[in-house]
Amino acid sequence: MSAPELRGQIRTESTLTFVCGLLAGALVLLIGRELWPPADDTGLQHFAEVRDFAREAFVREVSDQELLDDALKGMLSGLDPYSRYYDAAQAQDLARQTGGRYRGIGAVFRTPVEKGRILYPLPGSPALHAGLRVGDQVLTLNGRALEEFDAAGFRAALGNPDPEGIQVHVRGLDGVERQLSVIPGSIIDPSIRHARIIDPERNIGYLAITRFSSETAAEFSQAMDFLAERGMKALVLDLRHNLGGTLSSAVEIARRFVPSGVIVSTEGRGEPIVYEAEPEAADLKGMPLAILVNANTASSSEVLAGALQDHRVAALVGEATFGKGMVQAIRSFGEAGGRAKVTTSYYYSPTHRNFERSADPNREHGILPDLAVPLLAEERAPIQGFLQSYSPGPEVLPALEAWAAESGEDLIPPMPVDPQLESALELLGGQRPDPAEQGK
Repeated sequence: MSAPELRGQIRTESTLTFVCGLLAGALVLLIGRELWPPADDTGLQHFAEVRDFAREAFVREVSDQELLDDALKGMLSGLDPYSRYYDAAQAQDLARQTGGRYRGIGAVFRTPVEKGRILYPLPGSPALHAGLRVGDQVLTLNGRALEEFDAAGFRAALGNPDPEGIQVHVRGLDGVERQLSVIPGSIIDPSIRHARIIDPERNIGYLAITRFSSETAAEFSQAMDFLAERGMKALVLDLRHNLGGTLSSAVEIARRFVPSGVIVSTEGRGEPIVYEAEPEAADLKGMPLAILVNANTASSSEVLAGALQDHRVAALVGEATFGKGMVQAIRSFGEAGGRAKVTTSYYYSPTHRNFERSADPNREHGILPDLAVPLLAEERAPIQGFLQSYSPGPEVLPALEAWAAESGEDLIPPMPVDPQLESALELLGGQRPDPAEQGK
């Protein structure tokens, strides 16, 4: 999704919930009726009249829960572009994004997933422990033929909480059929992807952080160990299309590179909160580092990029970032299963830069790169697709490569033409890249 699309989505969500927002104040009064003085009864009565009219006259039947959810969404979306209410289903998706885990078997499938062809199992996953292999074709799930499932039903079946597990009948690449039992569990949804030595001659490593979850810092440590074992002497860190996430993970990664000083501060209505560097954590101090950013680098990604830029431990390469410097507090609400996210403060970089675009009416971006490298329109989609794809680990890579060679199919996403990455590699190699020449 491009920055204009992202802004459009924010505006669309606000528009769609506008009418519901008009009802929201009255709805809150209804929920907390006993807490409000009698003077508010007029508002409660007006809400009830409008609610009843909508419920009776709308073109389809609408439940009280739908009206409640929509009104709460409208109330919070009217505050600013980032505050939101999530109903129960949306709250589950939010928990996966921020927690970094989901329930399933931990297998990456070829598209479309409902065809049941496994690319590879994730490390340490129930799929791997149950014996699922690279290239297995799922024939039945719990005795049901694969043709009976659509994409949503297939995914739901793979997350079935039945303690007896899922009975899976598969056919391997060798043609042999096997019956396996897989018990779904809590799986890390990888936020660190495509870790590799991208320039063997100069031992430059590369990895992409697709979002920040509570698991990201630990994933980053594993990736650093993997690259260090292969002789990494410099690193390209890709934060393009990373819309943010958990602040603590971004701060923890920044501390790996910054030995002293402020990482970020948050300032709002209360006392400022300052996150400091921790000298003992800075095991990557002095590592030559380039960070790739673009217009979809936002929030916690900007915290990390801004901290490393301000401390002059990294060069930012690419395009100006999105400019989302607001902090949100998230709260869950009991049996209803909903969650609310409300803006509480601004982020400030170590040099006290506020990169929230709305804080300055004359600014349409967040952080400016040290080396600006534009992309052609046709280069953007392949790069975004590559960054969002999963990457196989070293334990499954040989089998995947053998399958690809035998079938002649592209099973491993190749790195696309990428002038921004090329510029970062030249910069780390001691050259002064000419952005106009990249990709030619």
